[in-house]
Amino acid sequence: MKLCLSIISLATAAAFAPASQQSKTSTTAVSMSDDLLQVKPKVPCFGATPFIGEPKFIGETYWDKITTEWGSEATGKFVQAAEIKHGRSAMLATVGFAMHKLGFTLDQISPHEYLSVTQGIKFADLAAMSPIDAVQQVPIEGWTQTFAAIAMVEIYEMTHVNGKIAEDESVAPGLQPGGLTGDLGWNPLGIKVTDRRRLVEIQNGRAAMFAISAWVANEAVAGSVPLNLPW
Repeated sequence: MKLCLSIISLATAAAFAPASQQSKTSTTAVSMSDDLLQVKPKVPCFGATPFIGEPKFIGETYWDKITTEWGSEATGKFVQAAEIKHGRSAMLATVGFAMHKLGFTLDQISPHEYLSVTQGIKFADLAAMSPIDAVQQVPIEGWTQTFAAIAMVEIYEMTHVNGKIAEDESVAPGLQPGGLTGDLGWNPLGIKVTDRRRLVEIQNGRAAMFAISAWVANEAVAGSVPLNLPW
């Protein structure tokens, strides 16, 4: 009985609510409805895969969701920057993996015999191991230096625009929407950056991500990759 009286009281109070409040609520509801029904323009994506004939945009459905439904154009820029950075890391990893397998190791070029004198780890010992086993022997100090170098590059990109530190910005450019693009502004040779060269970097990065994934899988689990690798 008390519950029924409470419901009736609330309904009565709502009926006598100020008209301005009801109008504001209705306006807000209509505004939210308009936002949901509004069709956002399609955001173009650079880097379509050039197959035979016209370039093919693999993953276009998810790109549209990322840039319109789940995020915005700035979200798309962040995703593209992430792809470029992963591709660059994979290209470095692929070259390093191949050099190790082909015998071009640091024990042949380094003036130092030891990677870590305190832990007795020699470059020659690492050269005799597989790449995965060699990585596991790197001491924590080595990993700390590696991640410190990566952090320096990331901080540089977040705080610089066109090669100059953004002193007038209250928020770091890399923390602003669309601020991370993968462009470090480092071009000592003055190479002209064309769309073709941008596409080549993206494609090589994608190929390197597949390559290093396959090589590591084959090294960790024999026969996991049904291809005859050159080692």
